[in-house]
Amino acid sequence: MKLSDFKALTFDCYGTLIDWESGMIAGLAPLTGKVKTPLTRDQILEAHARAESSQQHFTPSMKYSELLAIVYKRLAEEWGVPVSLDECLAYGASVKDWPAFPDSAEALAYLKKHYKLVILSNVDNASFAHSNARLGVVFDAVYTAQDVGSYKPADRNFDYMLDKLKTIGVEKSQILHTAESLFHDHVPANRQGLASCWIYRRAGKEGFGATMNPGIMPDINFRFTSMAEMAAAHAKEIGA
Repeated sequence: MKLSDFKALTFDCYGTLIDWESGMIAGLAPLTGKVKTPLTRDQILEAHARAESSQQHFTPSMKYSELLAIVYKRLAEEWGVPVSLDECLAYGASVKDWPAFPDSAEALAYLKKHYKLVILSNVDNASFAHSNARLGVVFDAVYTAQDVGSYKPADRNFDYMLDKLKTIGVEKSQILHTAESLFHDHVPANRQGLASCWIYRRAGKEGFGATMNPGIMPDINFRFTSMAEMAAAHAKEIGA
């Protein structure tokens, strides 16, 4: 199997193209700064992963910006810190401030010359529009949790994507699903029979950060530690 075998790259965005962990840490600073016992970066991210995953399970059709506001409230309760509704809503709107990884835009510009580029993200459309501006590329299709009415790792999100991709001439066998999260993306990609590429942004770090433990190690076809590494591998493969 080669990278050049595929027609489309379907991307998770947050954690893969957008540095959501840094965005979360910055957005949660007004809250974590009030916690009596200092929390490590990973303690904050792991607590966020638990609260977010739970909320997505119980309210699968809730818009992501509204869901994040509730996550902030749940974390404040867990850590024993009083917060106002305005603080919660501010965090819900913070996705617009989350930075892109430094290599994302350049890698996407290169890959756009060789593939259809598609987003499958657990976010709402307005929030993604801000992130898209940071990535600097026009995606061939964008499928959000708001579009589908559920959140990954639900198979429903992948079913929706595969159904809609047929309308732009892309079949399952032509897709390489490209993502950081094993929990949200690679485990369900395995269930769907999709080839997958792991962008292992947390290489060298302990744990799973802002994503839940997947419970199993899914099958991975390609593994890179950055989008730049993936783009370079493709260029080498085709002799560019």
